[in-house]
Amino acid sequence: MSTSERLIESTRELLWERGYVGTSPKAIQQRSGVGQGSMYHHFDGKPDLALAAITRTAEEMRANAELEFGGPGSTLERLAAYLRRERDVLRGCPVGRLTQDPEVMADATLRRPVQETFGWLRGRLTELLTEGRERGELDAALDPVATASTIVAVLQGGYVLARAADSTEPFTEAVEGILGLLAAQRGPGVSPRP
Repeated sequence: MSTSERLIESTRELLWERGYVGTSPKAIQQRSGVGQGSMYHHFDGKPDLALAAITRTAEEMRANAELEFGGPGSTLERLAAYLRRERDVLRGCPVGRLTQDPEVMADATLRRPVQETFGWLRGRLTELLTEGRERGELDAALDPVATASTIVAVLQGGYVLARAADSTEPFTEAVEGILGLLAAQRGPGVSPRP
């Protein structure tokens, strides 16, 4: 792994664990095994490195979600695959946690990949739900835009509940709850819940 890659990966891990304020240049250097001179050779400073790390995390989140969204199966099967996929629930969502970081939210440049990722996710879920409605898999009365926002809110809230309880159970319950609500919106003649 190149020096810049080690710096980005170390920063990604630290941002997920400690947030922006707790991710000092010294901690990045220690985690990556890269000296100060090399760090500042590749990046202008902590904000520049954090932006690269946040952008990488956001891109990875999108790519992983697209594996399920673009996969085989009905709309509900693809949504179930996305919602039930393996996650490090007790660590929280690596992008969602950044919304709780006042330093990231106060900086328009650092906030941009977070906003774009959630915008993309809501948009992609809206497309998938619209497709399911058009194919008769979901009730014609289902509002894809509102439902997409609800799915994102349930996932992010599930992370919060799980972390508060120090248990993955609330997250699993939230996922199964939204899948149950979606299954109740199946179109006529569609097979039972995935």
